[in-house]
Amino acid sequence: MSPPPARSGPPSPGPAPTRRRFLVDTTPLREVPAFRRLWVGQSLAAIGTQLTVVTVGLQVYSLTSSTFAVGLVGIFALVPLVGLGLYGGSLVDAHDRRRVALFASVGLWVLSIAIAAQAWAHLDSVGLLYGLVALQSAAFAINNPARSAIVPGIVPRAVLPAANALSGMTNAIALTIGPLLAGLLVGAWGFQAAYTVDAVTFVAALAGVYGLPAMPPEVLGGSQRPGLRSVLEGIRFLGTRPNIRMTFLADLCAMVFAMPRVLYPALGAAELGGGARTVGILGAGFALGSVLAGLFSGPLGSVRRQGAVVIGCVAVYGVSVAAFGAVLVLVPQGVSAKLVLCVLLLAVSGAADAVSSIFRGTILQVATPDALRGRLQGVFIVVVAGGPRLGDLVLGSTASGIGEGFAALAGGTACVVAVLSLARWQRRFVHYDARDPQP
Repeated sequence: MSPPPARSGPPSPGPAPTRRRFLVDTTPLREVPAFRRLWVGQSLAAIGTQLTVVTVGLQVYSLTSSTFAVGLVGIFALVPLVGLGLYGGSLVDAHDRRRVALFASVGLWVLSIAIAAQAWAHLDSVGLLYGLVALQSAAFAINNPARSAIVPGIVPRAVLPAANALSGMTNAIALTIGPLLAGLLVGAWGFQAAYTVDAVTFVAALAGVYGLPAMPPEVLGGSQRPGLRSVLEGIRFLGTRPNIRMTFLADLCAMVFAMPRVLYPALGAAELGGGARTVGILGAGFALGSVLAGLFSGPLGSVRRQGAVVIGCVAVYGVSVAAFGAVLVLVPQGVSAKLVLCVLLLAVSGAADAVSSIFRGTILQVATPDALRGRLQGVFIVVVAGGPRLGDLVLGSTASGIGEGFAALAGGTACVVAVLSLARWQRRFVHYDARDPQP
């Protein structure tokens, strides 16, 4: 079967929305078939990916009984992201983006099969799990910039916020269903079942990428070859775009200081009880907030002060994580409402993170020329995916010293202080206007 024909040119800007929407805007799905294929495939595959993320944490904790050991999973994922994320972006800008995404997706699929195989073989090796996670992260560092750089090339600019909202809702649904399924599958049939579902659902991602049009590189001067020179060109461009830098820095405040997922296994085992099922419920609570934010994201297309919204959302995120920690510290163990309060607060943090993500992604896409999108998306993936992994280590090691509740309380507070300090330092970002974007 031959691949789809190359697109004849960039998408037209598209008409501006004529009415204020309340529910999520599905225009990109209805009017852009290539985006629809990519979205459907990624939606199904993302559920399996979240199954593996949660299940790896559960398996490592079952082998070590250590939150710190679970946090180390983040370091083994972070190093390849940092090492290959920037290079992966330069690779995306130098070659056909569809082909790069397809090859990287095949690699991720093979690794998901390998993770399932180690569970079926009962190897029970934490070191092997760390190694497979590192390889997955390396493939992800190439795959994600390719996918992200593809979207502005197939979706009209007028509906980019809607496309970002749909993609964010996809991830949020996966974060809701994935942890719940992980808890149910691990509790009922063991780690093998969860990993196998991931390997099967990832086939959908391969199909979605294959259905894309060819997307050869566009070069606006500079280096076309992937490598250090190309990476440095992207970093120099970022150095001239303070508003883009602020989207990265604001996200790091949330993810490094206040990403609570590393605490879930210990909370399920001791503080809240319930084991794997509680871990699934906590993860789903965070994601439920993201789903609701995406579902009611229609009015976000008319927001002009996007930078101010990003700052506000990160602050709300930090407050909710700090309150989550306060509940763990102050509410006595065994109180039935404790888990409900924790889930509600995690839902608030998930909603705030989702709205922030929509506008951070839109600012980046609008301000970056197509020829540099892969490299800037490489930086983006280092921050967005690497930040939570670093946060796993920070909060995991903090929890080992002062306990899970105090770690969440301190992390959420640090997030609020850091992002408000950034806003005071970079007032230009607070006044960023979507109708007159200044990168």
